[in-house]
Amino acid sequence: MSSAVGVSAGSRQCQRKSRKNQPFTRRIITRSQCRSSQNFFEGLPSEVFDLILSYLSVVDISILSMASKAISNCVVSHVSTLSWKNRRVLWKFHPSSCAKDDVSAFNHYRSLGLLFKRCTLLLPTKDRLKFMNNRLSQVPCFTLDQCTSTSECLGFACYGTLLQTLIAGWDELECHRVFNFLCEITNLTRKIETTVTRSSPRLEQQIRCFCRSVLLDPRQSRQDSLFWLTCILKPWPMVSQARLLFILYGPLQDDGKLGWQDVCVGAVPQCSLWDLAKAITLLYGKADAKEWTTDTVLGIVDEMAVLPAPWYLENMARLLILCGNNICYSVLASKAINGRLFDISQLFVFIILVSEKDGYCMSWSVKMMQQLCNVFPGASEKWLFLQSMENMLSEVSMEMYELIMSGNRDENQDTSQNLCSLLNACAHFHTEILYMFLKQG
Repeated sequence: MSSAVGVSAGSRQCQRKSRKNQPFTRRIITRSQCRSSQNFFEGLPSEVFDLILSYLSVVDISILSMASKAISNCVVSHVSTLSWKNRRVLWKFHPSSCAKDDVSAFNHYRSLGLLFKRCTLLLPTKDRLKFMNNRLSQVPCFTLDQCTSTSECLGFACYGTLLQTLIAGWDELECHRVFNFLCEITNLTRKIETTVTRSSPRLEQQIRCFCRSVLLDPRQSRQDSLFWLTCILKPWPMVSQARLLFILYGPLQDDGKLGWQDVCVGAVPQCSLWDLAKAITLLYGKADAKEWTTDTVLGIVDEMAVLPAPWYLENMARLLILCGNNICYSVLASKAINGRLFDISQLFVFIILVSEKDGYCMSWSVKMMQQLCNVFPGASEKWLFLQSMENMLSEVSMEMYELIMSGNRDENQDTSQNLCSLLNACAHFHTEILYMFLKQG
């Protein structure tokens, strides 16, 4: 008995010694080994997963979608349901009395853009755009010709906010694909062709709202704005480019229609031409690029000045002043080089008038006249230019006086104010010229 106990004790002691002599090894289990064929979220019933996501904000769902590819797939399935679309995508786009509602709409669609961006990270560009379109295509206010109140609707602005969030950081080639995709799903190219060949007020209004709200107006750099504007304008000939630029940025009437005739029959407010001036300046600022040369931009301005008929000269003068020194000088110098003394004199008289009416310093007009004088090669040509301009001042003044004497009281009141402004402008203009010579003496 005792000997048996001793043997067993000895054997256990030997086993302990042999274990001590053996090296210690720890079993390492990798993630791939411990990962089951179905993760936790995939194992959940879809109703339970949808219930979990219903308690999360759109931003939180977008963050969750980046946790893994499997979770991203679950999120994609969730946002593809009709109930989610009805709850998250549909919105009251027609304006309310509360400005907070507009801000919350933009914030919501910015969040949706972030969600679509994050849950489609692994997809190619075209599939990402299709994913977005499949979830938004049933919303009437996102469709170019289905909204009943285009000018007062927030739909395009919200769509633009979502789209610009989705494509933020994409390179130029991908953005070209975005533009081509938009043209394909909206038939934009054909609609533009219709508006540049014939008058179609409702379609013009729709194209303006869509292009500006979706592509041009969302907060972005000048380079981005120029890229989208180039995509819209470049396929068309110069005459059509001028017409399309006016459709996008020209002055509007109170009913939301474009003021084609307004710029031809009388003066329009300065604020009505500001957007158009900024667009021309944007194109001219990249005149060194192959897409937009100086001659191309000046050609567009010349074409626009006769659409649909020659503009009222005060409007053209106001537009040139808003465009800045370089464009104003380039347009006038181009006329001077081509020997169009009558045109340049007439336009310069109204530049002086607008400077007086809109409160610009008259010394700017005098400096512009000096620059134009340097375009003419000899003293005789410069003298002809100055003489032509002074004669034009007299002619325009007499025309205004004769119009006052002709009768119509309402027209007379505006013309009387114009005549007074022109006489004051002449006095200030010549005073600046005399002061300039006195300083030189």
